[in-house]
Amino acid sequence: MFIETETTPNPATLKFLPGQQVMPSGTRDFASPEEADVSPLAQALFDTGEVTGVFFGSDFVSVTAAPGVDWSALKPQVVAILLDHFVSQAPLFTGGDASGIAVPAEDENMGDDPADAEIVAQIKDLIETRVRPAVAGDGGDIRYRGFRDGVVYLTMQGACSGCPSSTATLKHGIEGLLKHYVPEVSEVRAA
Repeated sequence: MFIETETTPNPATLKFLPGQQVMPSGTRDFASPEEADVSPLAQALFDTGEVTGVFFGSDFVSVTAAPGVDWSALKPQVVAILLDHFVSQAPLFTGGDASGIAVPAEDENMGDDPADAEIVAQIKDLIETRVRPAVAGDGGDIRYRGFRDGVVYLTMQGACSGCPSSTATLKHGIEGLLKHYVPEVSEVRAA
């Protein structure tokens, strides 16, 4: 088995591609060792003591290093942990259930106005078809959180969370796209 590594726009995060499916559906973001209790793989990565974030995508794992950590020393450890996990075909989550799978984005919203249902459907479709694939390419994900008074609320995850360019991505990239296709959108904000 060979694990490819890609850089991301976030210098603290690397994207690891094991050449096979990681998550059967959805994504999962672990921002702390406590959150990683449901996943032996995420826990093993945090146990290095040099990892501050783990993100599972459909076919990749993004790992965020603590400030000041040298990737040249951490990368071989991460690759070894990933190889052990995928070669042994260990379960991604404990208990064999879906306890670790992220809640679908539509269940995380902030209470959209039913009168905005058509606008929200357009926004979600654009996020799903145009934005999420691009963000996944950078080792992250984006979650729809709500639409109120012309403002779309989104949450960045994985390599995109805490990335120096995430604000620019939200404001210049995603906001421009949504405003172009959905005139009712006036602004995009991080939630």
